[in-house]
Amino acid sequence: MIATAAEHRGAARSARRRRTLREAAVFVALAVPNVALIAWFTYRPLVLNVYYSTLDWTLGSATARAVGLDNYTQFFSSGEAGHVFLTTAWFTVSTVALSMGLGLLVALGLNRRIRGAGLAQATVFSPFVLSGVGVGLAWQYIFDPTVGALGAVIRAFGGTSPQWFNDETLSLVMVVLVYVWKNLGYAAVIYLAGLQAIPADILEAAAVDGAGPRRKFFSVTLPLLSPTTFFLLVTSTLSSLQAFDLIRAMTPLGRGTTTLIYDAYLRAFGGYNQAGYSAMISTVLFVLLVVLTLVQLVVVERRVHYR
Repeated sequence: MIATAAEHRGAARSARRRRTLREAAVFVALAVPNVALIAWFTYRPLVLNVYYSTLDWTLGSATARAVGLDNYTQFFSSGEAGHVFLTTAWFTVSTVALSMGLGLLVALGLNRRIRGAGLAQATVFSPFVLSGVGVGLAWQYIFDPTVGALGAVIRAFGGTSPQWFNDETLSLVMVVLVYVWKNLGYAAVIYLAGLQAIPADILEAAAVDGAGPRRKFFSVTLPLLSPTTFFLLVTSTLSSLQAFDLIRAMTPLGRGTTTLIYDAYLRAFGGYNQAGYSAMISTVLFVLLVVLTLVQLVVVERRVHYR
């Protein structure tokens, strides 16, 4: 009897061991190819880009000269860095703030039981899934001061169309407006999901306690939306810092719209052919993305109220 019980325990252990080995084999079979692809196509280019940033390398040349940190020194000691960082900050802050603020207002409007709410949601979200190049080319025609639709409307009222493409400030404003229009639906849909996840009994309890619509929004709804706001802040910031296609389509020369990522493109492919210098700017952008994300995760998340 004792020997039989021991045999059963041994058999059970062997079965568990075999099951564990099978599960480990399945995990390795499924995970290793994906990890290998990510390592080869994501982390390998990242490491190579950091290496290329230490080279004086003309795009297309078979040789390159190691210069250490000279590219970084040249970038940060010139006036170019301040202008590029200022343009990047202005673009990012403006697009994130406007997209999230207007997205919340649109979500509040859509969070009502009205006829055609589904169609309205689809209409608001549809620009987000459109091609950035297609959107940029369409709006480039609209903003054209000579043949554009916006210029025609302004002239119909006796005005003169602004020179959107020649004025650096107006060029940046133009790109910001189009970027916000394209990404507004994303913020609106995410905020709408957050609003619909708020328990109705909490809002009813606030109303019973005498809270008016304004007090209920700022004291109940907005705090409960803080996880949604935090998520949108992180994703929208990363997206804005990497915005490229819209800027490229609307302002090919980068006049007034030279953000970090677009400056990296211009340095490599815009006539400079400075592949090493372009890699350096890309590395700076990567470090900036990591730092901003860590700051948001460590500092901003403390103010998030998870229910």
